[in-house]
Amino acid sequence: MKVLTVFGTRPEAIKLAPIIKEMEKRDNIESVICVTGQHREMLDQVLAIFEIEPDYDLNIFQSGQSLTDITIRSMKGIEDVIKKEEPDLLLVQGDTSTVFTAALTAFYNGVKIGHVEAGLRSGNIFSPFPEEANRQLTGIVTSLHFAPTVNNKENLLKENYDADQIFITGNTVIDALGYTVTDSFEFNDKALNSIDFENNKVILLTSHRRENLGEPMKNVFSAINDVVNANDNVKVVFPMHLNPKVRELARKEFEGNENIILIEPLEYLEFSNLMSKCYFIVTDSGGIQEEAPSLEKPVLVIREETERQEGIEAGTAKLIGTKYDDVFASVNELLNDENEYSKMASSVNPYGDGKASERIVDIIVEKLK
Repeated sequence: MKVLTVFGTRPEAIKLAPIIKEMEKRDNIESVICVTGQHREMLDQVLAIFEIEPDYDLNIFQSGQSLTDITIRSMKGIEDVIKKEEPDLLLVQGDTSTVFTAALTAFYNGVKIGHVEAGLRSGNIFSPFPEEANRQLTGIVTSLHFAPTVNNKENLLKENYDADQIFITGNTVIDALGYTVTDSFEFNDKALNSIDFENNKVILLTSHRRENLGEPMKNVFSAINDVVNANDNVKVVFPMHLNPKVRELARKEFEGNENIILIEPLEYLEFSNLMSKCYFIVTDSGGIQEEAPSLEKPVLVIREETERQEGIEAGTAKLIGTKYDDVFASVNELLNDENEYSKMASSVNPYGDGKASERIVDIIVEKLK
């Protein structure tokens, strides 16, 4: 059987890489890989780490590209690949524009679709934007729904998807961590290697969501700045997203604070090990909410809602919003309340056991034979 795996961004590559490596072990699967290049440099870093060589690289990335640009260029390129390869299944992961366009193109061409990380729902079609719409639209045309958790499966059942086509697998991001995190890791960034992680409480901050741009992100940055000034032996590391609006605001809000370290975006290998070494994480990322519990790192989520409710319910993550007072209070509490920290850090990871990729490939083999 032939499986065409399509992805375009770093998060997709990270979560699909373990599945691709698992398929490479199977004699009964021909694995074909197509990348759109929706993101470019950050995607290439992950491909190098996992030693994945795409069969097709559509290289659609253009500076200032719109969602419409991504959709049009992706669909045309993916359709050409589908017609040439005639796959039995097209495999996608998550909720990017590449995911939706690949699934829609496969549907137009009569190809079955497997959706990894299916069933996530925030309850607000506009948040995250456009990801929430992408994942729902992808689900409509999907044949095999690979749901990481019971909650994800229940979301799909509520939307009247066929229970026989929904499979609880765990999340493949946990599988990926097994390839990357090591105790002896040394960073390429000198600023990171100079940090005393043992004697400082190092907060890892990431923020990039479109819905947080402007006043919400300003509130978060201002609160973080004031927390650092109010506490001893606290440092913040912020790998700045490439979005110019994020970078401009970060430099403005954090200017002059020597305990807030602004660095360039990290490749996946370095970022995973930074998560492992930090004290806790403040983020609006979805994937980090899944990864951090495996590393026993509490997560404060700077969003108004999250499609990853399992972490909130398990106690590994806390939804704190983007208001200044809420962010300041929550971050300050986690720094100073050892009981609260211990409770979050020791909670059981609800996202899997590191064997999701094996389960997914087994299901593909069973359903396509």
